[in-house]
Amino acid sequence: MITVVLASYKYGHLAAHCIESLLSQTKAPARILFVDDGAHDCGHLPSLYPDIEYILRPQNLGTVDNFHDLLMRVNTEYVLFIGADNWLRSDAIELLSDAHADIVTYDIVVTGELKDEIHDRVPGETRSHQGDLYWDREGKHHGSMMYRTSLGQQVGYKQRCADGIHPQEDWNLWDKMREQGATVASLNEGLLYYRRHRENFLKYDHLIDVLEEEA
Repeated sequence: MITVVLASYKYGHLAAHCIESLLSQTKAPARILFVDDGAHDCGHLPSLYPDIEYILRPQNLGTVDNFHDLLMRVNTEYVLFIGADNWLRSDAIELLSDAHADIVTYDIVVTGELKDEIHDRVPGETRSHQGDLYWDREGKHHGSMMYRTSLGQQVGYKQRCADGIHPQEDWNLWDKMREQGATVASLNEGLLYYRRHRENFLKYDHLIDVLEEEA
């Protein structure tokens, strides 16, 4: 019983790819919940994919409040959050359904026009993989880990590092769940395709000048 939350902010042009990856799973999730956090670029999706639940926010809540509100709406045993600019491998939900730990992590395939930027972000942690980059996350945190909903709701999404750029709300969840004794399992499979692209990159103000110099 897994709910997948698809979170979008200015990813309306990419979201259909993400949705299709969920609808094409070998085992369907129990629930798909899509949220546009006030960017107003996803209004075309409900008519294309009417069987998905939508929250189209009139105003932006920001990552922490948005994710916390969504988490509190989940009533299945497990939940995972995916950025609407990314997508899942077709057997991801089937494989995750066989895992029964409080937190389940899995590996990531980094792709997209700016995939090589990951070398600066996590130097030495990726390797070449079929034209993309493979990121081994065995026993390690990432933003789309699957976790037991009830324990996650006890902790909630909260800001961990108030640096103004990376609130790391999922790090707070990871830290606090483990402090409460959460069990952790890992799947040694690249189940998430993590798209690094211009719109994603430009969310970080300190990197805008770098892209402008390269253009």
